[in-house]
Formats: sequence, C-alpha cells, structure tokens
Amino acid sequence: MLGNPDVTAASVEPSAAAQPRQIPRTDFQHLYHHLNKLSRSRAPSPLKDIFRYMGLDGMLSLAGGLPHPDMFPFLSMNVSAYDSDTRLATTSDIASIQTTDVTVPKNADGLHSTNLAATLQYGDARGLAALTSTIKRFVDRLYKPAYSDYEIVLSHGSTDAWNKVVSLFVEFGDTILVEGQTYPSSQTVWIPMGCVSAPVILDKDGIVPEALDNLLMNWETTHPGQKKPRLLYCIPAGQNPTGSTLTAERKAKIYEICVRHDIIICEDDPYYFLQFPTYDPQAQNGPPADADSPVEIAAFLESLEPSFLKYDYDGRVVRLDTFSKTLAPGFRVGWVVANPLFSERLIRANEALTQTPSGWSQAIITELLATWGDDGYLTWVKHLRDTYTARRNWMCGFVNKYFDVDWDSMSANGVPVYLKQTTGRYQGPVIFKFVPPRAGMFVWLTVPLDGNAHFQRILASSYDKDTQSPEAKWTTEVWEKLAEARVLLTPGTYYTPWQGHEKAGQSDSPGLAFFRMSFSLMTRVNMDEAIQRVERVFRAEWTT
Repeated sequence: MLGNPDVTAASVEPSAAAQPRQIPRTDFQHLYHHLNKLSRSRAPSPLKDIFRYMGLDGMLSLAGGLPHPDMFPFLSMNVSAYDSDTRLATTSDIASIQTTDVTVPKNADGLHSTNLAATLQYGDARGLAALTSTIKRFVDRLYKPAYSDYEIVLSHGSTDAWNKVVSLFVEFGDTILVEGQTYPSSQTVWIPMGCVSAPVILDKDGIVPEALDNLLMNWETTHPGQKKPRLLYCIPAGQNPTGSTLTAERKAKIYEICVRHDIIICEDDPYYFLQFPTYDPQAQNGPPADADSPVEIAAFLESLEPSFLKYDYDGRVVRLDTFSKTLAPGFRVGWVVANPLFSERLIRANEALTQTPSGWSQAIITELLATWGDDGYLTWVKHLRDTYTARRNWMCGFVNKYFDVDWDSMSANGVPVYLKQTTGRYQGPVIFKFVPPRAGMFVWLTVPLDGNAHFQRILASSYDKDTQSPEAKWTTEVWEKLAEARVLLTPGTYYTPWQGHEKAGQSDSPGLAFFRMSFSLMTRVNMDEAIQRVERVFRAEWTT
C-alpha cells in the first residue's frame, strides 16, 4: 500500500559500513547458508569439460553432438534499426527517422562483434561472451558496484531470472519480504511451494525503512512460529504497480537493515532508465530538448537513483536487469548481477533448465550495441526516458484536466483528487489520490471508500466475506463498469501480497481500493479519451 506508516522503530541511519567501498575478493562463504537444498545439490554439467577442451588449439573433437555450422541454413542476418540519437518523443513522422543497418555474418570476419556460426550453436550457460562483456562495462559505469569481482549471467528476461533466484534461496514454507503492493507474477513462482509474503509499507519514495526494521525486529512477537524472512524482493524504480521510486538515502538504510538481519536483496529493476524529472503541473511538460553531448549523458546518468549494488559491500544483492523495456520484450534477454558464489549456482540452474537465451536475440543485441557504441546506447535510453516522461506528463495533465487536483496538498499518499464542481474547487469527497510517478509506466490510484454509497451497500449486504473483502468486491464491480465504458484499468486486487488462505478474504487496507493506470501504450488522443471515460464512471459512482 501507499501510506504514511505510524512506526515506532528508531530512525534507521546507514552506518559507515553501509557506505560504498571496495573490498578485496572473497569466496563469499559467509552467504553460503542462504543457498537452499535444491541449489546446493545442483552438480555441474559434465558437458562443461567437453566445451573447455574443444577450445584448445589443434583439438579434433569426436565428442560433442554439435551440428556443423555449415548445416545452419542462414548465410547472414540484416536488420534495420533506429539511429541511437532518435528522439521518438518529438518525432511525428516515423518514415523520416534515420536508420542504422545491423549485420551479423555467418562466420567471424574481424569486422563484427559476433557471427551466426557462434550464436546459433549451443552456447555457454553464462551467455555470449561478447554480450556479457559489453554488459559488464555498463554495470561498472552505471551502477558502480561496491566490490569488483561480481559476475554477469544472462537470463531469458527478469521473469526467468526471478524464477531461478527463488530456486536459489527459497525453501518450502518460507516467508518472502515484498513491497506492500507487489508484482503478481513474482508470487506465482513461490505460492505453490507453500510460501507466504510479509508485505512492507510503501509510500511515494518506496519501501519505508523504519517499517521494514520494525517488522524484522518484532518478528518473533508478531509472527510466532513463522519462519523469519531471508529474502527481500523489490522493484526499486517505477515500482510495479505503484510507480514509487526508492531514494538513494532509503536504499542505504534498507541495505544496512538487511545486513543486520541477514537478508538477501533481490533488486528487480526493469524501469531503471525510465526515471523522470519531478512532475510540475504548472509547466508545459513537453519532452526535454537538450543536446546529446558527453556532458549531457553524464548529467542523465547522475540523475538516476543508484542501484543497491553501490551499497553492497558484502555481496548480498542479486540484481535483475532486462532489455525488455529499453529494446523489446520479445528478445527475452536479461542479465543477473551477483557475487561469484551465487552466480555459479545460477549457471548450474541455466545448464539444467534453460541453457542460454536465444542465439538470434543475443546476436541482434550484441551487434546493435556494437554498432551504436556505449554512448549511443545511453543516448537511446536517455531519449526513451524523455518519451516516457512526456507520456507520464500527458496522463497527469489529463487527470488535471478532467478532475480537480489539489496540488498544494501533496502527502506521502499523493495529491487528493475531486470531481469538478460548478460551485467551486475541491468540494465533495476525495475520489482518489495519486502520486505523479518519478519512474516506470504506471499511475497508482488510491480510492477512499468511506464516502461511497455503493461501498456502504456492500458492507450492509450478505455475501461470502471469507473469500472476498468488501474492498475487493467494490473494486471488481467498478472495474466491470469501467470495462463496460470501454476503458481498461488494472484492479489493485491483482497486486495484493499473498499471506496464506486464512487471509485471502481480508484487506490490508480497510476502506481503500486501488487501480493501476498505464501510460506506456496509448497515443495522446486515446489517453485523453480514456481519462474522460474514467471520469464519467467515477462521477456516476459518487453521485448516484
């Protein structure tokens, strides 16, 4: 939930140990106990030795069952991509956009970063070396990890990576720390394992450190007989669904809390590059029109909240990244940053479950990044950020256009929003609150129901309260009205942390309902119409 918690824990300050610093290489055995029984039991693939010896000069291999590259019926791959400096936010004519040709030859030629003979063959479970080395340069430059001997392992996107993180750390019956509203697909992995979540209060700046510390310090009292959590899952920038973004100060505090309580942090950060300037309702809020000099790129990178890796001096952060939001989700290519102890176990999981991501995807991404260059890719994501900034501004602007938004009353829960009245502003009940997001793709609506007659009728009615809370019933019924009006939002009930069957019919936020609106897909004209339809449904809901 987005809220302003009343927590009694002392203020949590990051100690000197939580500040970024280099440490010498270690074997990270102090974290070995976090590996679950399944992960510790995975044996290396015996084929690994075969591949290692096949690379020796003069070796004639009769061992591997690899098809000869001449049998691949593909001579080359050629794709056309946007130039890296394309400004989609200010481009109305797609046909006029300058393009770059990306080519992957059949065989190594010394001119390209990779070739089809290599990428279409069975590959290393770590991923293509040319791609992982490029990613490592970005990790060094962008995240500035607090220790140097971290490793990169490719994944089939963050969903695959999270699945393997669960298989690395989680035992049957465990408790997982999650944000107060959490990404539903992240739970489907561990719910069948008999696990439950322990939600931590969120506000507009992400997880509240004092709430996390309070929860863990009092665990034995408040959760008698329940396993204390050993893993925190969070989406720190543009959190899905609430859009909240953790500040650097909070990350340092949360990291120190996790050190004290021996918690592994899984940082799932698909929206890292989509971090926006603070929304200004008085401004024009168009896309920035700045230059693409190295100084501007450096300023862009400096504007981004740091990764947990910056504070991770003892290797307890596992970071999930993906190309899904910056290039295309259909590539199904992402990567994991972890200490060598954890990454070695992730490689064993890759060998057993999925091998390496698609050779086609790796080939295109590798050659595209080589063609654009490092600064070219950063220019691309900077302009992508500008495009999503404009879309965020459209949505906030249309809410402001069709509702009365009291911008002067911003709180940790957001700004109050009212129906427009002919007799004056800010009259009647608050219809919802929202925070203009500083990252991501989503606007989260928190709907107070105390003044809603429909909700009061639900409270007075007879229905199966053991399986559905009155807040959930109201949400479902209003969501159906919105769908009938041909505007689709996501019900907030989708994001409720799973705390077991005994709590399935209860609400963690009595008297509140939630909806998520995405600004990533709609055109400006369609978004305008969509918010008008939302206003009409909400007006009918509060006036009839």
